[in-house]
Amino acid sequence: MLEVNKWFFVHLINFIVLIVILNYILFKPLLCLLTRRNDHIKDSLNSAQLMNKEKETQLHQIEAKLIEARNKAKTIFEELSKEGLTKQKEQTDLAQKDTVEIVRKAKEDLEKETLRAKESLRKEVETFSKMIVEKMVGA
Repeated sequence: MLEVNKWFFVHLINFIVLIVILNYILFKPLLCLLTRRNDHIKDSLNSAQLMNKEKETQLHQIEAKLIEARNKAKTIFEELSKEGLTKQKEQTDLAQKDTVEIVRKAKEDLEKETLRAKESLRKEVETFSKMIVEKMVGA
């Protein structure tokens, strides 16, 4: 059977004192340290989640701005392309008008020169005719 002797109580008191001392010296600081570590980890995770949400928001904003910039660039390109085509058509029309004017003027000049040449030839023919007639009559 189990006997209770004086050393049993001494050991029991010693064990209780050891648990109390370990509780104050080791367990409470260790629990406090683990609690602070756990809180720090939770704070870090929350901070990381907030940063991730902020990153996603900024990424969406950047994508929206990029789409807007692309659309704006496309619109500007189309406007400039239309403007370029309009200017090209204007220049082509102007060149065509200039060409028509140059051809018309060349025709006028050619007609004038032709008339002058005909008039000159007519005068020369008259002169030669008179000379021939004078030589024939005078001969």
